[in-house]
Amino acid sequence: MVGVLNGFAVIVALVALGWLLARSRVLGTDARLVLNRLVFFVATPALLFDALARTTLDQVFTGVFVVSAGTALVMALAYVLIAKVWLRRPAADLAVGALAASYVNSANLGIPIAVYVLGDFGFVMPLLLFQVAVLQPVAIAVLERAARTEGTTDGRGGAFASALQAARTPLVLAALAGVVVAALPWTPPDPLLEPVHLVGQISVPGALLVFGMSLYGVKVLEAGASPRREIWLASVLKLVAHPLLAYAIGSGLMGMRGHELLTVVVAAALPTAQNVLVVATRYGHGTLLARDSAVLTTLGALPVLLLVSALLA
Repeated sequence: MVGVLNGFAVIVALVALGWLLARSRVLGTDARLVLNRLVFFVATPALLFDALARTTLDQVFTGVFVVSAGTALVMALAYVLIAKVWLRRPAADLAVGALAASYVNSANLGIPIAVYVLGDFGFVMPLLLFQVAVLQPVAIAVLERAARTEGTTDGRGGAFASALQAARTPLVLAALAGVVVAALPWTPPDPLLEPVHLVGQISVPGALLVFGMSLYGVKVLEAGASPRREIWLASVLKLVAHPLLAYAIGSGLMGMRGHELLTVVVAAALPTAQNVLVVATRYGHGTLLARDSAVLTTLGALPVLLLVSALLA
């Protein structure tokens, strides 16, 4: 239990610092935009490549990876189907909502939880890889297409062009490069990886600071502004349906027990990642949905994680 509380304490402290920085304007009026681009284009790709380059493929593609990937896909599709039929939202907003319902905070909260509760963070990299290499590129392809249609970006439209653009993002390129290095019988020496490692350390605190900055001057679930139905839908899928599905698949289909089952359920119960807000801010769609879903699921994840740990630990 102490590990869960420690993980949340770290997040709350950095989010609060981001809020104070925005309130004091000590970094200037464009600080959130600049920091958001730094995290999106530089720091997170470095973090992902550094982690993958230091591991091997057999540590990436495991049963935990299968359950985590499968449940995340189901949650994303469930949100799209429900929100499309019930709320009739446009494709760009559906993409952000799907991420909010399925993209877990595997780095900012997952690593502290994994270390303090599970004793290792072996599940973090496979989960992070799947989210960055599969879930996020699909959402980015939809958002890129929407941006082209709206005239907010250059280039020809079309699904292929959008998918190609998504595949060329730094996050995806870093993931692919990391997998290639992990597949080789060679690990880059520390003098080569250390600069990448240092830059990657900006990602976690940077994303949390951006999140905190985005909270200043606005109200969560503000009437007339926040898309409340979409936010509640994403939050319920994330905190309730996702861990229940992980338990069902892990124990029923995969035959997992003990620590392995606890790992997949804890991974599924993690809240919406701040990276969803980074993506939403980058493309100007669903920012309130991403922000408020992250807030609600972060607050709600504490009792959920405590309950999961009490039942399965």
